[in-house]
Amino acid sequence: MITLSWLIIVTVLAAALALADGIIRLRGSRNNSILAIAEVAVAALMLVSAFTALPAPFTTFFFALALEAVLVLLLVLPGRGRKGAPTLVIIALVVNTVVVLTSAGWLQIPGMG
Repeated sequence: MITLSWLIIVTVLAAALALADGIIRLRGSRNNSILAIAEVAVAALMLVSAFTALPAPFTTFFFALALEAVLVLLLVLPGRGRKGAPTLVIIALVVNTVVVLTSAGWLQIPGMG
């Protein structure tokens, strides 16, 4: 049985936003960006790790860190695909930052954790 906590809900939200952005990036461009593929893969693994018990090195915190790096790279590096504001990337980055900081113990939010 899965016990829902605020941290799991925020983790699923961050992974779902990143997964949606990665799918939009892959469908919108003719050339499949390696960063978009990495974003989809890491976000999917983060969703799976939130609900299953994976071996020790592959924890949700590990995938959240990897997703954080991919989201920052997507925001910083110029892309040839979609034009317009990278709103979904910024929202996913902020929510994922909350997951990383809370999982690392650097951010204490009452009722979360």
